[in-house]
Amino acid sequence: MRKRTHINYSTKKHHRHLRIDRLSNCQNGEEVTVLRVHAGFMAKKRLANLGIIPGVKIIKKRSALFRGPIEIIVKGSSLVIGRGLASRIMVKKERTQTL
Repeated sequence: MRKRTHINYSTKKHHRHLRIDRLSNCQNGEEVTVLRVHAGFMAKKRLANLGIIPGVKIIKKRSALFRGPIEIIVKGSSLVIGRGLASRIMVKKERTQTL
């Protein structure tokens, strides 16, 4: 059985200029574009129902203390998702925005 390796998208040569990161690692008030969701079928389906699909712009509003949930704004709606699920959402950083 082959051993799985973790791919660090921020250090791959052809991804360096894109500033790719996980949603959970972004700063509060930062506007990002969803690139990919690394999750199972049901998690992808739930996120799609919430409007989080590749290509959509979202704003990370705030994150709770002690590794709690993350509040985001998607298409004008405020949503709260768990940090574990947020860490599976790969995003491209755009710019910071004051809330």
